[in-house]
Amino acid sequence: MLIVHHLGISQSERILWLCEELEIPYQLVRYDRDPETRLAPAEYKALHPFGTAPVIADGDVLLAESGAIVDYIIAKYGNNRFTLKADHPNFADYLFWSHFANGSMVPAMLVDLVANLLAKDMQSENPVVNTLRQRTIRAMDLAEKHLSTNEYFAGSEFTSADIMMVFPLTTMRAFSKLDLGSYPNIRAYLKRIGARSGYQRAMKKGDPDFTPLLD
Repeated sequence: MLIVHHLGISQSERILWLCEELEIPYQLVRYDRDPETRLAPAEYKALHPFGTAPVIADGDVLLAESGAIVDYIIAKYGNNRFTLKADHPNFADYLFWSHFANGSMVPAMLVDLVANLLAKDMQSENPVVNTLRQRTIRAMDLAEKHLSTNEYFAGSEFTSADIMMVFPLTTMRAFSKLDLGSYPNIRAYLKRIGARSGYQRAMKKGDPDFTPLLD
């Protein structure tokens, strides 16, 4: 059986969510973060040579990286559901947002977080800090604009691009404290996501004591 190693309040929530949306059988193994450092415990880091979440095991296959795992599960167990074919008019959007999530948005938010932790001068006139913060703002603005005319990130259909993008818009904010007050389209989108039974089941199973940051 497919085994999903889930680190609490982490990107591995995407994998639980995908499995729940596909309604496929899987075994969930949960790991709590260190209460002081908020980092993964040693036993989670030992699962894969890179030592980060998420990680799945499927027979002899041990796989890390959110995007790779999502593609693997959809191709092997999902009959390519939640994907778009190359001739679909929204195929380019599907590809862009699928890769933008971890290729640009999450790194920008991580850099912003590190800058806030390390910079001695946190005033807006600090050019380095301001530049780093602007990357996150640009990412949020881009998502807000796109969702003003699209129900989901790949248009009118829910796809794996949404599974990739929801984490930086929600759970990632537990670390970055990003405010959604000025992003009404993102908030409306997250309300639609929060109404999905697959998302609700995944969050309850993976992080039962954590309230999803949907607003």
